[in-house]
Amino acid sequence: MGIEVKIVEMTVDGQPKTCPDCAISMFSLDGRGIFDFFPAWGNCDSGHSWEDPLITVGDLKKIKAASTGRQRAEDDDVFEIEVGGAVLAGTLHPEVILDDLKRAGGIYWTRIIKPAARRRKNKAVRAITRPIRRTARNGVATVKAGALEAAWTVQAGGYEPDPDYTPEPINPCPACEGRGHHAIESRLHDTTRIRCAVCHGTGEID
Repeated sequence: MGIEVKIVEMTVDGQPKTCPDCAISMFSLDGRGIFDFFPAWGNCDSGHSWEDPLITVGDLKKIKAASTGRQRAEDDDVFEIEVGGAVLAGTLHPEVILDDLKRAGGIYWTRIIKPAARRRKNKAVRAITRPIRRTARNGVATVKAGALEAAWTVQAGGYEPDPDYTPEPINPCPACEGRGHHAIESRLHDTTRIRCAVCHGTGEID
């Protein structure tokens, strides 16, 4: 069974160990043999591959065993072993742990889910408050109009109110245009008025 170690950076006795062709510090070491003394093979993202003259399959197993692992998202997975009198130390490519998922979930919530929920909430609030504000504005306008009419009446010496006067609806029904009824004409009968089924004859809607 093969073994693979992904290296972020590695040193041999304090000197950087990199790809021999492009000097990139990130590469992987593969154990392709069935015996511990078989040499490891290096591979970098640039497509270079080489047989490592120092590290064997057994050394890769030592690196795996010596790695510290990660407990928190900010931790590094580091290792240090001795090979033929030389000290190999470095950092392994991090494996995803539970804390990574929690941090990612927190970022996802903060940057995406929470703002989207806030936008939906604000939209719902606007849908409720806009008709209320509109009705309030219409009510204020009606009160102002009534006050102006009263003031003008006082200045003009008063007048007799028209008994047939019907105030304009604040929120006229769109079906009957605020009339409260529909007029149906017929050749056989006079014009017939039918109460509006939408506003129930009031001429207004809520």
